[in-house]
Amino acid sequence: MNEYRRNARVLTASLVGTAVEFYDFYIYATAAALVFGPLFFPAESRSAQQMLSYASFGIAFVARPVGAMLFGHFGDRVGRKSTLVASLLLMGGATVAIGLLPTYETAGWLAPFLLCLMRFSQGLGLGGEWGGAALLAVENAPPGWRARFGMFPQLGAPVGFLAANGLFLVLSTTLSDQDFLRWGWRLPFLLSSVLVGLGLWIRFRLTDTPAIAATEHAPPKMIPLVELFRSQWRQALAGTFAVIACFAIYYLTTAFALGYGTTTLGYAKPTFLSVQLFAILFMAVGIVIAGYWADRTTSRKVLIAGSAAAIGLGLLMGPLFGSGSLLGVATFLCLGLFTMGFVYGPLAALLPQLFTARVRYTGSSIAFNVGGILGGGFAPTAAQWLADRGGLQLTGLYISGAALLSLLGLLAVRPTTEAEFTV
Repeated sequence: MNEYRRNARVLTASLVGTAVEFYDFYIYATAAALVFGPLFFPAESRSAQQMLSYASFGIAFVARPVGAMLFGHFGDRVGRKSTLVASLLLMGGATVAIGLLPTYETAGWLAPFLLCLMRFSQGLGLGGEWGGAALLAVENAPPGWRARFGMFPQLGAPVGFLAANGLFLVLSTTLSDQDFLRWGWRLPFLLSSVLVGLGLWIRFRLTDTPAIAATEHAPPKMIPLVELFRSQWRQALAGTFAVIACFAIYYLTTAFALGYGTTTLGYAKPTFLSVQLFAILFMAVGIVIAGYWADRTTSRKVLIAGSAAAIGLGLLMGPLFGSGSLLGVATFLCLGLFTMGFVYGPLAALLPQLFTARVRYTGSSIAFNVGGILGGGFAPTAAQWLADRGGLQLTGLYISGAALLSLLGLLAVRPTTEAEFTV
């Protein structure tokens, strides 16, 4: 029973923590698609405002590898628990601060500067979050359960999205457009303070993972980042490419799709948000199926299958998303996010097994977050630019190209067995 309770506490902590952090990250993506353009940037044109808003969204992806190096260093040297607490505090503080910022109309260029600074801070926090949460789950997993334990921090992504977009949906249906633009958009950011408090309470009750206990009395290590690039850079490179597809799919089916759907395609915000909230359930289902499948085969095989499917997904974006039919839009989003489950869910099991325990936090975090820059950092901006010039068919090729890069990275990953994952 004690073992059962300990595992339940670990899985709850990994799920709730990542859900809170992804909630913070996604409310920015949603606000960037809906309101940040006119609120924080000068009015040259609606399209220019939207691209600047998406560019501010991408700043966090530049910060995430920095956060991965910073928090990875302390996570490998000091422990997972304290590092996860620090990343949650940083992310939550920046998110609440965004809800208090002045707009361009009242503060001029100071407003977008502060917005970008807080977005950079969000990226630092999330850069240290994912790797620690994934290790918290998989390093505590019994043999044969690593992918299923690893799917819990991955499920934090759809849970965070449901909370973020669900709240925006409620606000957009209960407030007038004028009130939502004036003050309503701030509420999801301010509410983060409550969720961060919940996440901290859960994480303070944890003990560290067996990997840290096993290396506690080891001789002093060199800087984890130096050790990583001296001896395990090939694994880091392959892992980085393996991640690209999931970020491209996700941010084109959420942030870009929301902005494009409510402007160019002309759907009402509540309607489109409702479609996305329904579609995100397919991502959760995909993550669970992928977790069970990966434990029966390998995470690498499931990710390869998902990447191959994602190449075809990109070719469907023009015919479905641009069909002019809400059913076509919903079908594409459901297919896209279901596929996302297969290229995202097993990553929490795959990336840690590429690295030794001494540099596992640093290696997993860097691979995940650098892959995030390549796949999703400026994906909404690039997608908007491509759509303006060549339509959605051209935008869909962005997904196909990203999936091809991930497929190549996965093929370069050496297959490993359960016994080779050592703590």
